[in-house]
Amino acid sequence: MKLIISDEAANWYIEELGLKGNESIRFYVRYGGYSPIQAGFSLGISDDKPLSPIATTEVKKILFFIEDKDAWYFEGHDLEVGFNPKLKEPIFSYK
Repeated sequence: MKLIISDEAANWYIEELGLKGNESIRFYVRYGGYSPIQAGFSLGISDDKPLSPIATTEVKKILFFIEDKDAWYFEGHDLEVGFNPKLKEPIFSYK
């Protein structure tokens, strides 16, 4: 699986979370919310360090990753995180 983060989305995380660089953001599965690929689940974020990542990408000195234990959620999809300028928030696409 691939994890793709746009520069605009990375900037949003940096600004919203006060990141300075050389930090990490984990996308993880949480119960509840909405997802177009897994009913009853959605994505959350945390500042964990990677243990067994299945996907990683570094943008603007921030490591974004997904752990192996969350692979079931994606069912072979890639995760693309973009940015919606009208709503001023990240958007998630599963390809």
